[in-house]
Amino acid sequence: MNNAGILRDGIFHKMSHADFEAVLDVHLRGSFNTSRAAATLFREQGSGAFVHFTSTSGLIGNVGQANYAAAKMGIVGLSRGIAIDMARFGVRSNCLAPFAWSRMIGSIPTGDEEQKARVDKLKSLTPAKVAPLVVYLASDSAAEVTGQIFCMRGNEVFLMSQPRPIRQLHRDGGWTPRALADQMGPAFANDLTPLEVSGDVFSWDPV
Repeated sequence: MNNAGILRDGIFHKMSHADFEAVLDVHLRGSFNTSRAAATLFREQGSGAFVHFTSTSGLIGNVGQANYAAAKMGIVGLSRGIAIDMARFGVRSNCLAPFAWSRMIGSIPTGDEEQKARVDKLKSLTPAKVAPLVVYLASDSAAEVTGQIFCMRGNEVFLMSQPRPIRQLHRDGGWTPRALADQMGPAFANDLTPLEVSGDVFSWDPV
């Protein structure tokens, strides 16, 4: 289970290289290091399960967390790659995006009433609510579950989507920037993913 993490939040144009690297080192490189160490043993024994912690900050987005989002989306790719490479050895790999109060997110700012209300809701979501899904994904009961992304929020569990083509256009002779603007732009306009943050998508109170 890869759940180590830190935060170094900041608006992107003010984000330092040090804060970007620190977050990638702990989240993404840390997940690689522990997974790579376990992979040899898992291959030898012909079984094993990885549970990597990602975040809706990466899957959806949040303000001031470009470094954290990049690391957490990197973990999604890492998990998928592990699942594909190690399936032949009976090894599984899945991601979990938890909503749970912890020391790591204790630094979330509460400068206004909206932020304070958001943090108060998070404080009601304990890691104990997340643990059963971790145990399930690591157990033989989930023997057929690999390469997936789950989200746990209180009593709610979600299977998250993964990037797949949703629209297609073709043009004989290829595309020019002008043709893309004239044809692709209008054709794809209604299917573009809106610029939302996690709170916009999970807009209802936790159950």
